[in-house]
Amino acid sequence: MSRGSVFILSGPSGSGKDTVLKELFRQHPDLLFSISSITRAMREGEREGEKYHFISREEFEAMLKADELLEYNIYGGNYYGTPRKPVEAAIMAGKNMVIEVDVNGAEKIRCKLPEAVSIFIMPPSFAELKRRLVGRGTESDEQIKIRMQTALDEIRRADEYDYIIVNQDVNTAAAELFTVIDSRRLTAEKQQTIINEVLAEC
Repeated sequence: MSRGSVFILSGPSGSGKDTVLKELFRQHPDLLFSISSITRAMREGEREGEKYHFISREEFEAMLKADELLEYNIYGGNYYGTPRKPVEAAIMAGKNMVIEVDVNGAEKIRCKLPEAVSIFIMPPSFAELKRRLVGRGTESDEQIKIRMQTALDEIRRADEYDYIIVNQDVNTAAAELFTVIDSRRLTAEKQQTIINEVLAEC
């Protein structure tokens, strides 16, 4: 059986990556999503095991000690990280797994999984990025200003990624994302079985 592939997805707040991912998984439910482990309290509307596993600080630190995380970070005094075991299990089972992570997490995962394919979701313009952030109506002007600066810092690192997808339209961006994922199975590495079968007939 061919090994599965890992796809790292990043993008600044306002790029629409969550909406693109939702559409991708709606159309292709066979794809797997890496569920992060975090130590903060569950928020209203969140469900255990949907996007996060909510665990204790002690459990997280035990995972750190056992080297069971591909990457981790601390936000607001809470740990966030990507468990290693589910990703490795997916690879061995021949499944494709998508990991949504920020640019710093992506860099750490690439060091541990250099074969992973990295994809950056870009907003079509700076003005559109700002419009999307302001349009949420959930944050103050100061918070939006901070998010804009963070987004710019992330976009400056977009050239570290293998692919850039511009999210002008969600359906188009989701289709382009799947094209990247699907094309991975056509690489010579993934097609080694059929190569060997043909040569064996000679």
